Amino acid sequence: MICGAEQQSQHGLVGESPEIQNVRRMIDKASRYRVPVLLLGETGTGKEVVARALHNANPRGHFVPIDCGSLVGTLMESELFGHTKGAFSGAVDNKRGLVELADGGTAFFDEIGDLPLEMQVKLLRLLQEHEFRPVGSLQWRKIDLRVIAATHRDLKAEVAAGRFRQDLYYRLNVFTLHLPPLRHRHGDVRLLIEHFLDSAADRFYPSEEVWDALLSYNWPGNVRELKHCIDRMCVMHSEGDLRMSDLPSCLVYDQRSGHSDNVVEIDNEYVMRTRVAPISPVISIPDSERQAILAALENTHGDRAKAAKLLKTSRTTLYRKIKEYGIVVERPVLAVDSL
Repeated sequence: MICGAEQQSQHGLVGESPEIQNVRRMIDKASRYRVPVLLLGETGTGKEVVARALHNANPRGHFVPIDCGSLVGTLMESELFGHTKGAFSGAVDNKRGLVELADGGTAFFDEIGDLPLEMQVKLLRLLQEHEFRPVGSLQWRKIDLRVIAATHRDLKAEVAAGRFRQDLYYRLNVFTLHLPPLRHRHGDVRLLIEHFLDSAADRFYPSEEVWDALLSYNWPGNVRELKHCIDRMCVMHSEGDLRMSDLPSCLVYDQRSGHSDNVVEIDNEYVMRTRVAPISPVISIPDSERQAILAALENTHGDRAKAAKLLKTSRTTLYRKIKEYGIVVERPVLAVDSL
């Protein structure tokens, strides 16, 4: 078995689980040919990382990422295929599109399921005839490129709903690679955390309690969410080991949701720490912070100084957050302007 560091040098993929090893094997197979590759998987599973690995395994030309979700409006076709001088108002010069920039290399169409139907027709011709036509031009231009497409959508369902062309789906679905969500390769979480911590500017080490929280969390946002979490902890960290107060609130709630309500002591006064479970599997950091502040204020009967201690934050930060979230504190009643 190839160990972690050597594996990462192969494809930039961190992990030793059977699922990620299978992805590496599929990359090796697909990289031998320049057939279209379709990457399927949830948001945050590392589809662009795999696309770059496919390109780098047999490098030719440039790797050009194309975010289909950001292609909007009348200039969409120009962004993809370029335009000639005078093709439309404002076209003062000839412009090369993203597809032409990938000539000889790889064009990575990220979130291909977001591409409008009129652009799907033009992409189909690109795949079938290996040619394109810039906006305002009467001449077709031949091109040599490899197409890798990725989406978190169920393209079969999109085809059935009429939102994705069936012929384009079949042209893309030559070599399909399903990327597993992080919850299906949970044994890789520790390796990923260590990898992201090693990449940080300073050395940080999670406390045992933080390790428990990180390893027990389900990571609905997959590797991207995990990386953002580690980045946030490194920014929030003050000194010593990484502590629970450095974690995003949604992880703290998740860790507490499996336990009964308990009692903590603050300034020789006992208050109840209320377990607040997320209302859905995914909760935003602002929403979780708001819930944390509300719970702390309720438990301390509106005493903001005690609430700050309960939340392990400064009074200044708590006051700023109270103002930011529009929370009105009145003793002994707690009211909220908007939730």
